[in-house]
Amino acid sequence: MTDICLLFEVHQPLRLNRNFNLDAITRREISIKNLEEIYFDHNINREIFIRVSERCYYPASRIILEQIDRFRREKKPFKVAFSLSGIFIEQCERWNPDLLEIFRQMVETGCVELLGQTYYHSLSSLNDLDRSEFPEQIEMHRRIIKDAFNYVPSTFENTECLYNNDIARTVESIGFKAIVTEGADRILGWRSPNFVYRAASSSINVLLRNYRLSDDIGFRFTSTQWDQWPLTADKYAAWLAHTPGQVIVLFLDYETFGEHYWAESGILEFLKWLPIEANKWENLCWSTPSEVIRKYSPCGVIDVPPDNTISWADVERDTSAWLGNQQQRLAFNLLNEVGLIVKALNNNDLLRVWRYLQASDHFYYMYTGGGESSIVHESFNPYGNPIDAFIIYMGVLLDFKARCEAEINKPEFTYARLLRRIPTYKGFKFFYTFASPTGMMANSLEEFYEALKVVSIKSIEFHMRRGDFERWIANVIGDAELAARIASLPRSWENLDDLRAALLALLEERIRELKGYASFSKKPGDDR
Repeated sequence: MTDICLLFEVHQPLRLNRNFNLDAITRREISIKNLEEIYFDHNINREIFIRVSERCYYPASRIILEQIDRFRREKKPFKVAFSLSGIFIEQCERWNPDLLEIFRQMVETGCVELLGQTYYHSLSSLNDLDRSEFPEQIEMHRRIIKDAFNYVPSTFENTECLYNNDIARTVESIGFKAIVTEGADRILGWRSPNFVYRAASSSINVLLRNYRLSDDIGFRFTSTQWDQWPLTADKYAAWLAHTPGQVIVLFLDYETFGEHYWAESGILEFLKWLPIEANKWENLCWSTPSEVIRKYSPCGVIDVPPDNTISWADVERDTSAWLGNQQQRLAFNLLNEVGLIVKALNNNDLLRVWRYLQASDHFYYMYTGGGESSIVHESFNPYGNPIDAFIIYMGVLLDFKARCEAEINKPEFTYARLLRRIPTYKGFKFFYTFASPTGMMANSLEEFYEALKVVSIKSIEFHMRRGDFERWIANVIGDAELAARIASLPRSWENLDDLRAALLALLEERIRELKGYASFSKKPGDDR
């Protein structure tokens, strides 16, 4: 018996206001609370959301509910799984509450599994400047799923199926039992995607998307040049029945059904008849990801180092769809640097806007590669071309950056500013000698304090003799007071362990002072 896992990605981004600069000029004052209104075009966002709801979300969901009800008491019930982004749920709550109720009805049948993902459908798992953002967004998503559906996901799908060993370990540490990603050939070699695997250096189960069978629906359904056109439900069910393995993971954008391919193409009829035709085969059954990992033990290990990160995007199936050109990387790096300021400010409105700007879609629109991938990117681009997408995004991001910098330079945020993390290129690198790095680095006072606990005493002595510590703290961190305290320490010590202890005492005292002062000027943060 082969299990079929039918999964749907459900997400709509918040598109930017292409007239942002003009709107900003015509308004005398723009408060922080108004930034979301002026940065994002909610007229367009609402219009698109309502259109896709009518074409896709409502009719596809009704078909799924109908088929679940049809087979609910049969030997092989029809089951599916959804990965709903937090942004999508917000838009349901704002513009279409009835749609959210349909999803609740599907979940209540017991035949639908909800997957975890990042709340903002972001690239936060690739943010090296702030490793806390990825797990924070996962927890936020877990909370909104619990609030909206009284459901706690146990299977995770990272944004666009982005995956590597580090991501798997993070997801496991949060409590997930399985993670879904792409069955990319380069990580499988001779092996099949149609089995349960285990992540390297982790015990989390890995389910792999069968991209050939998934893309037969998602990308080739209406292609008259395809030698298998037209694709019918009975033909596709026969392919599934003759595909060997434990489980076939079919993972598609939900918008495939009615939006990417309109109803006139026959796509909704295909969705209606697929469970009917599949259930005619004795060796096929429908299962959710959680059921699959309870049924099968891992048969091998999936090893994906961070420098070989995979995704489900384009023929490359890597990160190039979002970070493949200089413009994308520039925007992404600047966004993450601004995030360090936002986190220090701990302002709910700024934090929410920054997180909306993290949505992977913004970077997807900036793609400049060629070939078939370029055609797909352009078809989703609301700005017409990647250059305009970059210009519009950077216009908003630079304005946002300037406003955040103006906030943190206010006197009441002095202490928060001194405690913030700084970009990697400004971090303190510890050396033994001029040509011998230790490999350790600090990007905040607290990281500097932790590094001093374990770094070689020879490195501490080297930097103290040169005055490196106080220069970095004064010129980069901006804490002249702490720099003066360190500079007042003797340059030469008989017992170098005493030097380490003296530095740690100064750092500990100063950090305690700064945290005490900052607590008076900052309000408690709220994740949403």
